[in-house]
Amino acid sequence: MVETSERGPGPAAGDARGGAGGPVGTGRERAGVPLRVTLVLGALTLAVGGTALALKAARQDPYVAPGDPVAGTYRASAAAGDRAAAAVLAGGYRERPGPPVAAVRRAGGAAAPLPASRPPVATAAAPSPPVGALFSPGDGGGAGHYCTASVVHSPGGNLLATAAHCVHDGGFRTRLVFAPGLHDGIAPYGLWVPTRIDVDPRWIGGRDPDHDVAFVRVRRHGGTEQRIEDVTGAERIRFDAPPGRPAQLTGYPGDSDTPVVCRHTADAESPGQLRFPCAGFPAGTSGGPLLTDVDPATGTGVLIGVIGGQEEGGDDTTSYSSRFGADVAALYRRAALG
Repeated sequence: MVETSERGPGPAAGDARGGAGGPVGTGRERAGVPLRVTLVLGALTLAVGGTALALKAARQDPYVAPGDPVAGTYRASAAAGDRAAAAVLAGGYRERPGPPVAAVRRAGGAAAPLPASRPPVATAAAPSPPVGALFSPGDGGGAGHYCTASVVHSPGGNLLATAAHCVHDGGFRTRLVFAPGLHDGIAPYGLWVPTRIDVDPRWIGGRDPDHDVAFVRVRRHGGTEQRIEDVTGAERIRFDAPPGRPAQLTGYPGDSDTPVVCRHTADAESPGQLRFPCAGFPAGTSGGPLLTDVDPATGTGVLIGVIGGQEEGGDDTTSYSSRFGADVAALYRRAALG
């Protein structure tokens, strides 16, 4: 259900490479190239002529595509998705059936807040079925994961939420694989690949930190008719959630198949940003879900943000998220219903 306010083994640490696809910007490793640098590089390219153009072409990431930058949408190739899943499996990961997900929470109101982490430092935790790692593998190996995503409830039962900088960095990532509930090299709920990616055009146009959110429609690789929400369960989503509420943040470090979790409060950083003051969310955790009203019995909750936004995720002590307001609500509706 969509909620509104009352108004309505991975790579070595620090390695965010997508195999043969080249480096993937995760926000916790490097920021996007500033506009002034882009302009200088463009002028230099014109000055040195054809040689520089040839060198630039050689460096281009073969797994990035422009999509539709005006709409902020990319429709993924089924063949590319299946090749990406095969690359993850060739990289040492395995699909093995995991335990069935816990039953959906019974009606009767929100769960009591879980105790805050003391001290405020993320610690290793058991995997949650709707939360998983994002891979961007190339054909040449290097199947490490580099970001985090979560299954969010939608009418089609096939939607993920993550950070925009995880799926669009100079173009849409064309080879993505999601492994929900990942642990110890095992994908207990299968590997899932995109059919469509939606981001706000304002992210594409200027990497606006208030729009560092993306939604990804997925299917089970190999062409099965399963819906991911039926397999893993899903987080609900809420827009215009008030700041200052107890919340839980989860992410997969890029050098570990074990997620880390911290519980604190999601405070207001600015009109467009939330701040979560907890250490221990390194590279790879970008896109991880910020949840309120977490049910201890199921591990699911209400999604109010994802690691991203300011500084494309934060630093060693603080994580940020774009606030889920009217713009993110419109993006969700486009992704879920468009």
